[in-house]
Amino acid sequence: MRYLFNLNTALGRRPSLRSKIRKCTEISNEHMTPEIKLHLITASCPLWHSNADKCIFIDPYWGFYWAGGQALSRYILDNKKLFKGKNVIDIGSGSGACAIAAACCDDVTVIANDIDPVACEVISMNSRLNNVKIHINNQNLLLSSLLMKVDVILIGDLFYDSEFGDILFQWLLKCRKNAISIFIGDPGRYVLDYNKKKQLSLVKEYSLSDNAILENCGFSSAYVWQM
Repeated sequence: MRYLFNLNTALGRRPSLRSKIRKCTEISNEHMTPEIKLHLITASCPLWHSNADKCIFIDPYWGFYWAGGQALSRYILDNKKLFKGKNVIDIGSGSGACAIAAACCDDVTVIANDIDPVACEVISMNSRLNNVKIHINNQNLLLSSLLMKVDVILIGDLFYDSEFGDILFQWLLKCRKNAISIFIGDPGRYVLDYNKKKQLSLVKEYSLSDNAILENCGFSSAYVWQM
């Protein structure tokens, strides 16, 4: 497995990119996992109020701690024994929060996967901020014919689009045949529909804070499912 991405080739000098990320985010732990500090786009950041055409990044989804990821990270931190000694991969990692939560468990090897090189840099920054070791992978693993040699797959907030959600779910079913444990964090998006949920077990429901409700399109709860 090729873990590390070549960000220097993809985006030029890393110090310059990190400086841009720091300027449009702030370090925050005001969320469901206060143990974890993240570079986030908050209401006090100019980028929060800017239009898309003025944003210096294309779709900075990595700057938000989405409800499903918060729930899944909270579940991991509250159930560390389930992940002890495991090889874990966080698919579509974004800010890296779920990967960081897994890395807080004992004797765990963690891979954070995201195809966006800017997200990969943010994951690197956030992992250092929390003093945890995470391997970073920026391949599109859903297009690979090889299944991951891991024990646990984490999926936070990736069922946001019907077409992609169907592709992802079929890929997860293939992984499940290899006895891989799969945990999904989601606030109740329509893409994770009844037919998909028939193949899942609900393991935890979390109520969202007022701020999280505002940031997550009015969803009042977030759920952790296991395939």
